[in-house]
Amino acid sequence: MALDLFAGIPVTHYAAALEWYERLLGSPPAFFPNDTEAVWELAEHRYVYIEARPEHAGHARNTLFVGDLDARVAQIAGRGLDPTARETYSNGVRKITYRDPDGNETAFGGAST
Repeated sequence: MALDLFAGIPVTHYAAALEWYERLLGSPPAFFPNDTEAVWELAEHRYVYIEARPEHAGHARNTLFVGDLDARVAQIAGRGLDPTARETYSNGVRKITYRDPDGNETAFGGAST
């Protein structure tokens, strides 16, 4: 069964969010479905998108599990963003969380090193 995932993030200020997510994700969007949405393809058939929906902004929470968490965090830092939280779970899995200007959370998780 084929499956595509689109994880949506409602934002207040589309232009500001577009710039912030380009810095977080390290690239411009893969495509723009319309004037109020931008979509990034994170992996085959796995997308995250921002959408101008001020009445819902600030409530999204997404976690992306990556192979090299330290490299990802270093790359994001190189683009000028710092995490708002760092956690290590009892099994050694780590989670690094970033919050956009609206308070939406995007976290990156990784196995213990």
